[in-house]
Amino acid sequence: MSKDTGTDAHSSESHVADRHDLIRVHGARVNNLKDVSVELPKRRLTVFTGVSGSGKSSLVFGTIAAESQRMINETYSAFVQGFMPTIARPDVDVLEGLTTAIVVDQQRLGADPRSTVGTATDTNAMLRILFSRLGTPYIGPPSAFAFNVPKRVASGAMSIDKGKGEKVVVTKAVYHGGMCARCEGRGTASDIDLTQLYDDSKALGDGAFTIPGWKQDSFWTTRVYTDSGILDPKKPIRDFTAEEMAEFLHGEPRKVKVDGVNLNYEGLIPKIQKSMLSKDKDSLQPHVRAFVERAVAFTSCPECGGSRLSEEARSSKIGGVSIADACAMEVRDLAAWIRGLDEPSVAPLLAKLLHTLDSIVRIGLGYLSLDRPAGTLSGGEGQRIKMIRHLGSSLTDTTYVFDEPTTGLHPYDISRMNDLLLELRDKGNTVLVVEHKPETIAIADHIVDIGPRAGSGGGQVMFEGTLDGLRAGGTVTGRHFDDRAAVKDTVRKPNGHLEIRGASTHNLQDVDVDIPLGVLCVVTGVAGSGKSSLIHGSVARREGVVSVDQAPIKGSRRSNPATYTGLLDPIRNAFAKANGVKPALFSANSEGACPTCNGAGVIYTDLAMMAGAATTCEDCDGKRFEASVLEYRFGDRDISEVLAMPVDEAEDFFGAGETRVPAALRILERLSDVGLGYLDIGRPLTTLSGGERQRLKLATHMAEKGGVYVLDEPTTGLHLADVENLLGLLDRLVDAGKSVIVIEHHQAVMAHADWIVDVGPGAGQEGGRIVFEGTPADLVASRSTRTGEHLAAYVGKQ
Repeated sequence: MSKDTGTDAHSSESHVADRHDLIRVHGARVNNLKDVSVELPKRRLTVFTGVSGSGKSSLVFGTIAAESQRMINETYSAFVQGFMPTIARPDVDVLEGLTTAIVVDQQRLGADPRSTVGTATDTNAMLRILFSRLGTPYIGPPSAFAFNVPKRVASGAMSIDKGKGEKVVVTKAVYHGGMCARCEGRGTASDIDLTQLYDDSKALGDGAFTIPGWKQDSFWTTRVYTDSGILDPKKPIRDFTAEEMAEFLHGEPRKVKVDGVNLNYEGLIPKIQKSMLSKDKDSLQPHVRAFVERAVAFTSCPECGGSRLSEEARSSKIGGVSIADACAMEVRDLAAWIRGLDEPSVAPLLAKLLHTLDSIVRIGLGYLSLDRPAGTLSGGEGQRIKMIRHLGSSLTDTTYVFDEPTTGLHPYDISRMNDLLLELRDKGNTVLVVEHKPETIAIADHIVDIGPRAGSGGGQVMFEGTLDGLRAGGTVTGRHFDDRAAVKDTVRKPNGHLEIRGASTHNLQDVDVDIPLGVLCVVTGVAGSGKSSLIHGSVARREGVVSVDQAPIKGSRRSNPATYTGLLDPIRNAFAKANGVKPALFSANSEGACPTCNGAGVIYTDLAMMAGAATTCEDCDGKRFEASVLEYRFGDRDISEVLAMPVDEAEDFFGAGETRVPAALRILERLSDVGLGYLDIGRPLTTLSGGERQRLKLATHMAEKGGVYVLDEPTTGLHLADVENLLGLLDRLVDAGKSVIVIEHHQAVMAHADWIVDVGPGAGQEGGRIVFEGTPADLVASRSTRTGEHLAAYVGKQ
């Protein structure tokens, strides 16, 4: 076959297809965006920055990524679309040049107790195939090694008539599974403290139950025990006979009828296990979670040792290693073991498994084990786990969208993350990154700065261009880009110490350390070194300690800052008292709701496989309340006008004169303290950015009474300018007599600390030790750890 090597008239001209080298956005108005128009270069790394809440995520995720996903969904048949989530077209005039978007966000991995690092990365599935092929003794197919699949045995008889008379065949079928029968694949067993469930000095009919939410008149909880006729409701529980107590605690499920209502009766313990203990603790409401922590002691399953697997599954081994042993290894050690296997019959499987394991190591998570519960991963770890499946992908000309990929990373780890982002770009992909860290902004080919402020004060493109242009542009980001917090000349002196002795949670190696009180103490170290294990395992559960972890706040479109913080309660009471009516009238989720939209403010129309349409309710004009409620006023405002106020305006309104409400003012002051003065108190939680949600959570916890505050990476989602405000808040807490312990990687917070505890030196088994204790100045001077080296570079001590 020959090729024409000659030239033609068109050879010197670019191909028409090469003109589509930009993603064009014109007139974007999602959330707070104000007719934003940008042109983003394809096959380049573009970083979007700006203060928290300025509109970065609205542009990248709510506009570009959402429209890409919607257009892909439309390529499927109407039948298939009926089973897919419907996505409305973003409020934008023009979107051109889109490619397939793959979103890697900070949404935490599934917190189901049976979800692990191995199941999230598909490495468990590959290991199961490997052991079913090479394990000895042979116990069955891959499902025999699955802790999510129980072993089942079925038997029965079939009648076969082939024209020569009926023949009966008895059959027996075995469905192989590797689930531990005792813990049902969870790896933990629970012991319940019965004294937390009921007061045995009382009778069931006299309010014996002390379980949250169990009201005396509830059919589904209390009355199924008091009125079913199975137990004596007038007899104190301590006087129950052995048979009555067995029936009460472990009774078999059965149908009962109470006042004509059909109910299911079962023992108290299985009822509690199903309703509360089978759920992930982090998904429970705070008061229910506190009850579970008091009432239940979770320990490793005595039968499987926490491996989740049955004895049969653990008996099959390869070179003396069972699948439980393999999953318990750190990933880097498991990769070394896999390399030592030489079996041509499974060579493709070994290559694929090894590639995935090496990707986990490359991304900085080699310290994890495959049996690590997915719900225990930090937001940053979860996001990097999601990246793994894309690292070896053969796809090009794809748009990858990342939400703060450096979250939870030590400065030592950020350079590796940057290399991965550049690797994706160099394969011909478009990489869009929402980020605040200067180290990642610095590697961008193109920078888009959104601002100038947050909320309604933002939503505009303040700068587009290169890093040098950003520095000279005069925007908030440009002015703060080279900011460096100096190490303090003098530090506060502790007024006591909180002793930790023999800490051994996860990878901690019998750590002894004294945490100073009355000062700002920062606990740092590379990702996976054991910082969170040390503080959350040994400090956060102590009496008088207020812990603010990384768990995201949950809320529907009906939730807003006023409902989440409890601010709405004093506001409703003030309106009710001023007008002589019930407080329930001033809740859009209760009696005061507009009957047409049920208090949502919009009417949602389901259009089957097409995106649902949301239109402003014509009766209430989006105010959510019925007209009669809006006639009641407090001061000169109705309830909808108050909920539309920003925090700062509401603080003035409820802070003086006839409209002074001290209970509301205290909550508003806390919101202002964390930098949310611009936020409308009635704005739906679903429209808040990650940084805004983090600060809203912090403001809520500041109301709790305690002498010690534990904050886990409070700079998550914060712009360079916002970090300065956070440092001021931490100082005010300490100056008010509180002890503040911060788990943090941000160098500005380290430099501002009075005392630093550095955990390391590495991650996983290579960490778990205290490698430095002292002042930031001493750490910079010694440069004895990775943290010390990076902090010295940050403050300019080269």
